[in-house]
Amino acid sequence: MTTTPKIRLSGVHKSFGPKHVLRGVDLDVQPGESVVVIGGSGTGKSVMLKCVLGILSPDTGTVSIDGTDTTKLKGRDRIDLMERFGMLFQGAALFDSLPVWQNVAFGMMQGRRHLPKAQARELATEKLAMVGLPAEVGLLSPAELSGGMQKRVALARAIASSPEIIFFDEPTTGLDPIMGDVINDLIIKSVRELGATALSITHDMASARKIADRIAMIHEGHIIWSGLPSDIDGCGNPYVEQFVHGRAEGPIRMPVRAI
Repeated sequence: MTTTPKIRLSGVHKSFGPKHVLRGVDLDVQPGESVVVIGGSGTGKSVMLKCVLGILSPDTGTVSIDGTDTTKLKGRDRIDLMERFGMLFQGAALFDSLPVWQNVAFGMMQGRRHLPKAQARELATEKLAMVGLPAEVGLLSPAELSGGMQKRVALARAIASSPEIIFFDEPTTGLDPIMGDVINDLIIKSVRELGATALSITHDMASARKIADRIAMIHEGHIIWSGLPSDIDGCGNPYVEQFVHGRAEGPIRMPVRAI
């Protein structure tokens, strides 16, 4: 029996003027699977994620959710799709002007759900507890929190509406290794409890190895390898092995820029 992928990118191309960023990306994410896409800066990770989210439209190719091409969705249909998503942004992206609980509840108080304030606050407190934060943190402003606590709040917001699909954009960036591992554990716990499908992008191999059911590497706008985390070290692909071991020597050449 063939399962329809939760997310499917087929032949996705995206250029910005003469710069070709995505050159035919093909990637499937199965229901309930956690896929992490790795790759260096400028390889197309963020552009790929934005195409899935609908922030950018592919020049050619399709992005499908549950078998439905979403690249042409507009208006109410696009809003309905977005309400099935959760997102943890790279820099947490919390609203400084709102207390923590309102940050977590922001999506629940908007759109079709439009929950009453008291109910939204109660749900926000529950989600904060899921990421290990006590209720009193909800009364603080984001500026009063450490970087690790801000990431926890951002994760609570990402899971607040119990989304079907959660996207993680460099979830451990800016964190020390210990706090990064705490966030990785919380991501695994949250995704499993929700039964969600997860798509992440990162250059942090420790995070990729821990949170992924499957890792894919993007290089020069193509997916050049995909497999289990346990298979990546001896995969035999020189580009992948250079990246995961952080070697200066190899087929990947860093661009030289004038100072």
